[in-house]
Amino acid sequence: MIPKIQFGRTGHSSSRIIFGAYALSNATQEEADEVLKVLLEYGINHIDTARIYGKSEERIGPWMERHRDDFFLATKTRSRQYEGAWKDLETSLNMLKVDTIDLWQMHALTNPQGWEKAMGSEGTLKAFLEARESGHVRFLGVTGHGSKVPKVHLQSLERFDFDSVLLPYNYPDMQNPKYEKNFKDLVKLCSERNVALQTIKSVAGRPWEGQPRNYNTYFYEPLVTQEAIDKAVHWAYALENSFLISAGDMKILPKVLEAANRFKKRPTDTEMNKFIEKYGVTSIFSY
Repeated sequence: MIPKIQFGRTGHSSSRIIFGAYALSNATQEEADEVLKVLLEYGINHIDTARIYGKSEERIGPWMERHRDDFFLATKTRSRQYEGAWKDLETSLNMLKVDTIDLWQMHALTNPQGWEKAMGSEGTLKAFLEARESGHVRFLGVTGHGSKVPKVHLQSLERFDFDSVLLPYNYPDMQNPKYEKNFKDLVKLCSERNVALQTIKSVAGRPWEGQPRNYNTYFYEPLVTQEAIDKAVHWAYALENSFLISAGDMKILPKVLEAANRFKKRPTDTEMNKFIEKYGVTSIFSY
């Protein structure tokens, strides 16, 4: 069973592995239901999806009819405007077959122009506050991809006291001094404010190059062997008081869960450098 800790200030005790429901973006309902069995087996009680994750919300909806009390449910909107965000929320509630979303997040908020719109007087933040006040959502978060996201999240937390953040965290990216500094500054602020810290891209191997793409991971070619996934997951999972979101592929999910289940301590830098050389691991971002 995957251990549980408090998810920031929400009062929810979440499994330290969060199910990344992009894995269901192209799934049939039968495939999705098999994933549910795996989640329940490992004690996963937190799901992260998004309005733009293909069929994900639609596939999760039947789960919620039977297991709503078993999961902390998070989704996202990519809209940077008030009306668009509300439309996304209404669709998400309908697809997920729920009355309330536990965590509603601004999706991939890193572009400066998009940030200004989202945080403006008629932007996403206005919809967020109204949705929380009306009880349609309980908590609010912000997510991001790319090399600039730790700094942007710091900016977002200066603008508004979000309940959670989500961003990449892996050994290759933390070798970049600027990313490392901004990430550590963000960790410090999250700790001071009791903001839940969610990490992604733990099993990213390298950027996708050519075809075919045999795994459902949009941004990167994933690590696929249990040995490689163990090393990558153990390194990221060692970050205290954080939550690791599983990769967006149904085939990789059991390996990530098994790696977390066997976690004892973080691999050393020497071990990780050997790991990078052996598997040809590189950052998927440009710096």
